[in-house]
Amino acid sequence: MPSLPPTSLSVRVDSWTWAVRLFKTRSQAATACRSGHVRVNGASAKAAQQVKAGDEVRVRVAGVERIVVVVKPITKRVSPALAADSLVDNSPPPPPPEVIASIPRRDRGAGRPTKRERRDLEKLRGHEL
Repeated sequence: MPSLPPTSLSVRVDSWTWAVRLFKTRSQAATACRSGHVRVNGASAKAAQQVKAGDEVRVRVAGVERIVVVVKPITKRVSPALAADSLVDNSPPPPPPEVIASIPRRDRGAGRPTKRERRDLEKLRGHEL
C-alpha cells in the first residue's frame, strides 16, 4: 500500500473547503471565494489564499453561514469521517422551522414591490423614511 504524502503546513482555501466537503466541487469553492462568500480570519479570501491549522474560515453556502476552524490542512478529498477530523465546526444552530416559516417571502415572479409594499417593508425592518 503506497504511503500518503505528508500534510503540508498550508493549503489553498478553495482546495481545503472542497476537501473537507463544505463545497461539492472545487470550482464551486473557487467561485464562492471570488464572490466574497469565503472569509479567512475575518478578511475576504481569494481562492489561492493559504490556510493553516488554527485559521477560522467562514463560508456562506445556500444562505447559511458555516464557521469552521482548520485543524488539519488537507488537499485531497477524503471520507466524511476523516473530513470531520480536519475541522472544528463552530456554526450556530439553524433557526427552528417555526421561525423560518414566519419570515414573509415574496412570491417568485411577483415583480417589483409597489411603493406601499416597499414602505411597509422598510417599517418592518426599522428603517426611517
